[in-house]
Parts: sequence; C-alpha cells; structure tokens
Amino acid sequence: MDNRSEVRDFLMSRRAKLTPKDAGLPTGVNRRVAGLRRAEVAVLAGISVEYYSRIERGDIAGASASVLDALSQALKLDRTEHAHLLDLARAADGIPAARRPRRRPNKPVDSRPAMQWMLEAITGGPAIVRNAHQDVVAMNALGRAFYAPAIGDGGRPVNLARFQFLDPASRDFYPDWELFADMCVAIIRAEAGRDPHDRSIQDLVGELSTRSELFRRLWGAHDVRTHGAGTKRFNHPVVGEVTLAFQELALTDEPGLVMLVYTAEPGSASADRLDLLASWARTAAEDVENSSDVARS
Repeated sequence: MDNRSEVRDFLMSRRAKLTPKDAGLPTGVNRRVAGLRRAEVAVLAGISVEYYSRIERGDIAGASASVLDALSQALKLDRTEHAHLLDLARAADGIPAARRPRRRPNKPVDSRPAMQWMLEAITGGPAIVRNAHQDVVAMNALGRAFYAPAIGDGGRPVNLARFQFLDPASRDFYPDWELFADMCVAIIRAEAGRDPHDRSIQDLVGELSTRSELFRRLWGAHDVRTHGAGTKRFNHPVVGEVTLAFQELALTDEPGLVMLVYTAEPGSASADRLDLLASWARTAAEDVENSSDVARS
C-alpha cells in the first residue's frame, strides 16, 4: 500500500468529518468544503499551514509525537484513529521495506496444543482465535457449532471478511449486517496500518475490493476501529436469534493473534439458546463418531 496516499486520504477523510462548529470555530459563509479547511486544522494543532499541508500530502516522516498528538486533538481522533495515525507515521520512517521488522509467522494450530486446550476449557460460550487477516485459526466446540454457517458442510477454513462480503449466508447470520460490514472493514484498515507491508492483508483487500463494491466503498472511507468489547446480535439457523457480549483478548505470545469470546447474560433467552446449541453440537459430534465406528467395523 502507498503510505503517502494512505496518510493523505486518512487525514482528508477525518478533516471532512468535522464542521467548524464541532471544532469550536466560527461557521462563516461561502465555505467550499464540507469539513474543516487545512488552515483551520493547522490553527487548532498549533502548526503552520505549510507544515500541515505537507503532512496531509503524505510527507509525515519525521513528524514528532507532539505534532501527531496535536493533530489528533485538532481532528478529534478517537483512540483507535490516533493509534492508526501513529502507525502511518512509523511506516513513513524511511526504512526500506526489506529491513522492516515483520510479524513472525504464526505457528500452525497443531503445534500449539495448549491454545486448543485453553479454548476447549471455555464451555459457556463460543471462543475463537483469529489472525490479522481475519482467518479463524482455532475454535472451541461451541465455536464450531456457532460458526457452522460460515464453515459450511465442507468444513472449509473460515475467513470472517470473506464470509461477510462474499457469502450470502452472512446476511441471515448477522441481523445487523451493515453494522458488521462497517466493523469488519474498519478492523482490517487498522490492521493494515499496523503492518502496511503485510502481503496477505494486501491480497485480501485486493480480492474483496475486486469482488465487492460495498467493501470497496467502505475501504475508501478510511474508518478504523478495534474490536475490543461490546454486544452483537446473531441469527443462528439452529437456535434462532441470540444477543451475545464479546471480549477480544490479544495473545501476547503470538503477535497478531487475538482470542474472541462470546457470552450470554445469565438467565437470558440467549443463554438458554446457547445451552441448546451446545446440546445440539454434542449430539452432532456423537452422531459423527458413531458413523465412523460403523464405517470401521
């Protein structure tokens, strides 16, 4: 990805979202831009118009932490947007791509049995581990049952972004499909900012941009976010609609991997439906095991 254009488009998109009123500036008349002017951002950040214009053109290399902090405050960036700006600045440090430190490749799941043990120890809710490319690399038993619409009959590997934008089943699985689409793209955008030379992310973005007009449009908005915590609604084909709380946890021993755990409010209808899904998953697993025993006998 071209870092200069990423910086330019990100700053311009944030500037366009702010009105003078939002920034505590006089509204004035005959404004030719919907958001703030470059000069207004420069004044709010306490830097010259020339310097800000240079930064917005993509010349961000060497910008000090204090300047980046001031720009974040002027543009009212949230914590994730501020971190994204810092990532873009670090990527412009002039170090050749071949010498940049890389995320070390994640080991295959089979070589991390403790991770699978940890996931299987979580029995009250779906739990998965995903990488920066939105690939689900491990899940517990309830996670496999929960994500059955994404896994499909063939047991194919799950990429949450491809499922979101390329599989029609996602529109049934996610009642708030548009919200999930926005979230998915913004998370990938933040990941791309952390490691702009990650070829796998570039390939994923290229594929989805080619195959999904909506992804292409959302990618152009330059919104970023982290998953963190919150609640989501799902419509599972076996148990119906559930509302689940989620928490995302970074796995410090495996940079780039995060664990996502879903839970239901105790005593709620969603908790009852998760219990039903767990029972269904156990029955399905027993049926498969019995079929295998018959085939071997």
